[in-house]
Amino acid sequence: MSVIAIIPARFASTRLPGKPLLAETGKPLIEHVVEAVRAARRVDEIVVATDDERIAAAVEGFGARAVMTSADCASGTDRLAEAAAALALADDDIVINVQGDEPDMPGACIDRLVELIASAEAPMATLATPLPADRASDPNKVKVVCDGDGRAMYFSRSPIPCDRDAAGFDGYLLHVGIYAYRAGFLKQFAALPPSPAERTEKLEQLRALENGFTIAVAVVDYAGDGIDTPEDYAAFVARQRS
Repeated sequence: MSVIAIIPARFASTRLPGKPLLAETGKPLIEHVVEAVRAARRVDEIVVATDDERIAAAVEGFGARAVMTSADCASGTDRLAEAAAALALADDDIVINVQGDEPDMPGACIDRLVELIASAEAPMATLATPLPADRASDPNKVKVVCDGDGRAMYFSRSPIPCDRDAAGFDGYLLHVGIYAYRAGFLKQFAALPPSPAERTEKLEQLRALENGFTIAVAVVDYAGDGIDTPEDYAAFVARQRS
């Protein structure tokens, strides 16, 4: 069994075009992400999956490996599955999906996710971290609700659970943009059609829940932020310069 981190990266981001190649820090954003993954102890190989030759050239330029995927991939998971097929992974290999806009991802969190998928009776796993209530209304911050055994019940861009009586709920969990799959399940998952809640929320992990699959969740300390908007990137640049 091998552990392969695959980082999907596409040029045509809706909110921040060319995001992987933004380089106001002196290096492209995708390089920051690869460096973050290299800090994990339990990852055997790192691959960037992209449909853009410019991104592939940048990745190879700083000494990492890129795999070309189709421009027609409907989601990051579809790109991930295509890359996994190109790598001829065994069904029991573990695939870690680190989003190409998560440069602050600690290696310890990646290692925790590897441990979770290796031990959980679930084909898919992810991470969450506490979210202050005053940030829960931000639709760019995806929330997750888990059951008592650490299994995801639902993910949403809306604040969940709903604080109906405005009593002051302080247990929101922010979904951290990283997943683990068994390679065999990844192929099965990518073959499923997009589900109704997935299409509505634009959250592909809901495809697994709507088809009856379990997603294991571990709660970790994570102080980073994914980069979704120009403001997010500007804040990241400022942190790098401080």
